[in-house]
Amino acid sequence: MKEIKEKPIITNHLWLIYIVTFLAIVFLIYFNWIIGLIIAVLAVMTFIYMYISERRYQYDQLEYVSNLSYRVAGVGDDTLLQMPIGIILYNDNYEIEWINPYMKHFTEEESVIGKSLNVISEDLINRIEKEKTEEELETEKVTEEFNLKIDAFEYQVVLDYRRQLLYFFEKTNELRLERENYNEQTVIAFIYLDNYEEISRNMTDNIKSQLNSKVTEALNKWAVNYGFYIKRTSQDRFIGVLTREVLEKLEESNFDVLDKVRQLVIDEGQRNPVTLSMGIATGNVPVPELAQLAQSGLDLALGRGGDQITIRDESGKVNFYGGKTNPIEKRTRVRARVISHALKNLVEDSDNVIIMGHKGPDMDSLGATIGVLNIAKSNNKEGYIVFDENDVLTGVNRVMDEVKKDGELWRHFVSPENAEAVITEKSLIIVVDTHKPSMVSHPPLLNATDHVVVIDHHRRGEDFIDQPVLVYMEPYASSTAELVTELIEYQPKKLKLNALEATTLLAGIIVDTKSFALRTGARTFDAASYLRAKGADLVLIQQFLKEDLDTYVKKGKLIENSYLYADSIAIAKAEEGDMFNQVLIAQTADTLLTMNNVKASFVISERDDKKISVSARSLGEINVQIIMEALDGGGHLTNAATQMKDKTIDEVEVLLTEAIDQYFEGRKQS
Repeated sequence: MKEIKEKPIITNHLWLIYIVTFLAIVFLIYFNWIIGLIIAVLAVMTFIYMYISERRYQYDQLEYVSNLSYRVAGVGDDTLLQMPIGIILYNDNYEIEWINPYMKHFTEEESVIGKSLNVISEDLINRIEKEKTEEELETEKVTEEFNLKIDAFEYQVVLDYRRQLLYFFEKTNELRLERENYNEQTVIAFIYLDNYEEISRNMTDNIKSQLNSKVTEALNKWAVNYGFYIKRTSQDRFIGVLTREVLEKLEESNFDVLDKVRQLVIDEGQRNPVTLSMGIATGNVPVPELAQLAQSGLDLALGRGGDQITIRDESGKVNFYGGKTNPIEKRTRVRARVISHALKNLVEDSDNVIIMGHKGPDMDSLGATIGVLNIAKSNNKEGYIVFDENDVLTGVNRVMDEVKKDGELWRHFVSPENAEAVITEKSLIIVVDTHKPSMVSHPPLLNATDHVVVIDHHRRGEDFIDQPVLVYMEPYASSTAELVTELIEYQPKKLKLNALEATTLLAGIIVDTKSFALRTGARTFDAASYLRAKGADLVLIQQFLKEDLDTYVKKGKLIENSYLYADSIAIAKAEEGDMFNQVLIAQTADTLLTMNNVKASFVISERDDKKISVSARSLGEINVQIIMEALDGGGHLTNAATQMKDKTIDEVEVLLTEAIDQYFEGRKQS
């Protein structure tokens, strides 16, 4: 305790008073010594009394402060040693240097000084090292908090890095209530039978009743097993109400109900399996908002082809389950006709039409943009195709050489800068062959107008163009060129497709189907037949698709470095420093898929833009889309890709094999 110094008895202002009093007494004695003497005696007595009183007051204050300091120090010592808060000081070797009595109850050791923190908890040192590593990334942080379980108790631990000090606050009841509140949060599930209409269309009433009964029985049994409520709201729709705790159990099962429903067989003539999709919403938000999240999740699942489940929380994060089957081709053209008429109205109400494909356009993207341009011109609207001549690959270059020979068609191709000059608030932007805003040929144009249409055949991902006025996404379609061809068939017949336009559309279909070998349905051949009737030139398409010798040699170099992984997966990777364009990487993956016993292929290579690209192909048994989504990519069940920055080829190879292992592990669990 610091020494308490006494204050001076006579302060400066008192000295001034005494001097003035002394002068006054001298003055009185000079004129009347009797009165002056009496005043002098009284002044001395007053001075003595004030001195004694001041002295006594200072001693009382000193005694009070000393007593208070002693009591405070005693309380501090008692509190430090007896309060129900654990305190531990440790050294650089994670050995205990000091511990308060409260923490001694958690070890049977008589003396823990100098012993490892592990005597308190086996996880304690690991948690400190983990938090310390994270702290090094944010050096401004001095303390960190984490939860730790010791025996039957749970603690909130406050870690002070600089002092190497740990505080333990017992939070067993609070954390238990927090978990209970989390586990009991409401979860809403919207369940939809994807292909009920297609499967049941030609069924008799008796068979259809059996289908409804079997599906309902399977879902009700599933709900009873996991303890939640489910209700059928229409022939092809159900709603489920569950809790977060139940949802976690369903996730652990990988939603095996998808497989159970898919295996339902009603009669021998049923060619296609019954599939369902779910949109599940979770989060600490009001029920109406949960319902909206569930519906948007269901829309996302259906946009990705169905037969899968999306789980969306209030932050927008989405998890996917399922998606193991190819989407079933719809037999009706009603949707194509409705979309075509809606698109016609949007075109007529616009000032002009701006058409964009994706960056690095391929045959499908280019063919679709030219087809949409025909739709714009058929409705007497000026159309512009956003085209960057510095972002063109070899095969597309051959097509563009033919386009440039057609002066009328070429004048509609504009640079991104010129597109910004002609766009207005009432312009209609039509995006083809992609739905991701980051992938369009010139993303800033999307902010120039609120009128955006999306036409795409890829499975829908989380990244989606904001609030489009019309969406035509059909994952079952072979290509976007096929979808655009169907739309053209229902447009006004004022302007017919010319031979070059039909040729580019058919080239897009042929490239995406690998010459009608993959993802080909009846409507694909219908679209091809229509284009052939309009003058599509197959010989010219072969000219577009020819490879030069240099490309062929490069492809062979990639294939030379390939190997089999997990017995049926071909993986090829380029040498460090070798760069290949995206088309060549994709073509190599296609070639590997033709090899014997290969069910899926992956090609890893550095591109000219320094990104590491992975191109994935499959025959359908393995869903390469799920594998690529694990690496922040996407695509189709049989055709997907991703690009990664700041990684080496070897690092990407490790990440790829881990994603493949996780995919197969998930399939085993389900």
